[in-house]
Amino acid sequence: MKPNMGTADRAIRAVIGIAALAAWPLGLLQGTLGIIALVAGVVLIATVVTGWCPPYDLLGINTGAKDASDS
Repeated sequence: MKPNMGTADRAIRAVIGIAALAAWPLGLLQGTLGIIALVAGVVLIATVVTGWCPPYDLLGINTGAKDASDS
């Protein structure tokens, strides 16, 4: 699993992931939608921590800095 996410991408995902995780305990989302937000938040935070996004890998997307070895 080679990192395929840039700094800006990770920052945006972190903000959205934290917001999604906070929505349910704060009562902003409830029921099924709240659970979906929790799962999405966990997935987003996991991609931020690892720096690797599986859909990006499948589609060949890399928002990170290019290494000299990537040429």
